[in-house]
Amino acid sequence: MVVVTLQRKKCIGCNYCVELAPEQFQMSKKDGKSVLLRSTDKKGFFTIKSHDNAIYEPCKQAQLACPVKIITTKIL
Repeated sequence: MVVVTLQRKKCIGCNYCVELAPEQFQMSKKDGKSVLLRSTDKKGFFTIKSHDNAIYEPCKQAQLACPVKIITTKIL
């Protein structure tokens, strides 16, 4: 299982995550910050848990590219 977490409040809107993992991220038209698609919010941490291991690599690339380090990607 792949777990991806985004701390949305700290997002600066650089768009790297959307470029690297467009199936999981998109930019909000309201505030210009990243949105983790199909995620649940728990105290500002937006998380998805997926059995699709194919999302791991693009999300890991997004994590590494994020200049404010607000994305975590791990396999459980």
